[in-house]
Amino acid sequence: MDTYQELIGVIALTMGVGWASGINLYAAVLVLGIAGATGNVQLPAELVVLQDPLVIFAAGAMYAVEFFVDKVPGVDTGWDALHTFIRIPAGAMLAAGAVGDVTPALEIAAGLMGGTLAGASHLTKDSTRALINTSPEPVTNWIASISEDLMVLGGMWAMFNHPLLFLCLMVLFIALVIWLLPKLLRLLLRLLRKVGQWLGIVEKPATEPKVAEVPDRETTTNALDPPGKQP
Repeated sequence: MDTYQELIGVIALTMGVGWASGINLYAAVLVLGIAGATGNVQLPAELVVLQDPLVIFAAGAMYAVEFFVDKVPGVDTGWDALHTFIRIPAGAMLAAGAVGDVTPALEIAAGLMGGTLAGASHLTKDSTRALINTSPEPVTNWIASISEDLMVLGGMWAMFNHPLLFLCLMVLFIALVIWLLPKLLRLLLRLLRKVGQWLGIVEKPATEPKVAEVPDRETTTNALDPPGKQP
């Protein structure tokens, strides 16, 4: 039974750090570091470095920066675009470290799973934020940003305390991403195309000229005949 619980915990940690990294990497690292440093959670040997005060301070400082940047319309999209090259690799590395010092094949598999989940959560967040930025008011940005932070904190709490429940939620998340992400990307591409047309970067689709309908010869002839005259 203990082995089963340990296996569930490792799988939940592997998927959780990847998923959380795609939404808010610094919050995920900060939570892991504080949880490990305070003794509330025993991190795998590969992730013990996150307990270092220097790592905790750096993660906290970057989280504070992202907390404010993430709430400015337009700036948050640029920040997310830049972090495409940071969150996904970091999620893969954290997931690989979550399985501990085992066979290289298992570490690679965990890294691939963590990187995929980080990419899915990051792309979902990035495309959603880009669509939200079409609204000029900043309230929706604040709501979305705070909701994302609470989702990461709540998800990691469930990951540590109720790993089986967290895995069930991850299955629902994956199903939601498979259904929702293509629709979000299509809306985003349509929006970018319209912006490009407005700026003159993208050519507007050519409209076919309307062809005037030619009246039927017999109908025209009959219409011109005097009333009562048979053809």
